[in-house]
Amino acid sequence: MADKKIKKENTEKPVKKVKESKDSKKEPKKSPASKEKEIRIKTRLEDYYRAEVVPSLMKKFSYKSIMQVPKLHKIVVNMGVGEAVTDQKILEEAIKDLETITGQKARIRKSKKAISNFKLREGVNIGAMVTLRKGKMYEFLDRLINIALPRVRDFRGLSDKSFDGHGNYSIGIKEQIIFPEINFDKVTRVLGMDITFVTSALTDNEAYELLQAFGVPFRKKEIKSA
Repeated sequence: MADKKIKKENTEKPVKKVKESKDSKKEPKKSPASKEKEIRIKTRLEDYYRAEVVPSLMKKFSYKSIMQVPKLHKIVVNMGVGEAVTDQKILEEAIKDLETITGQKARIRKSKKAISNFKLREGVNIGAMVTLRKGKMYEFLDRLINIALPRVRDFRGLSDKSFDGHGNYSIGIKEQIIFPEINFDKVTRVLGMDITFVTSALTDNEAYELLQAFGVPFRKKEIKSA
């Protein structure tokens, strides 16, 4: 009888161990959204906006809430290549340069109309664009203000006449080689680009003060306050 009891106890012990091992292996899985939050790092201008720009704009325009303070919504970088109609290799080079400058995959733009004088057909690839938001937007703005624009020949500041009346501002750059990411020796053709700053400001005056607070080098203020 004693031998039978010992055998029963021996057979029951491994079953208990297996159950405990299965329970111990169960761990809560992390969602991909939580992983992205852990990886995301705030940029210098993003912290500067919250610490310096927001309080200064609230005092200047007497906002009652922080939600009224204008902010930078997105930056759109557009590179039009008209010569790509005859040679698509030029467009491929432009896309590579645009992706190198912005650090984001570019989207190809197609022609909407057919123009016989320019030998342009509808649906032909003639440009590329990138829309930057959040961290990449602030990082690009930081490099543009402090590194790229000072490398422009005879740079005397940006004009403040390029606001569209709804708080958005656009500038044109003639040469992509002002960005240090572009290797001048490997450039076969100098290309320009248009950069548009889309803000949540209701007036041009508020957008001007926002961009100036970030450090955008304007020549002189000519905008009339609303």
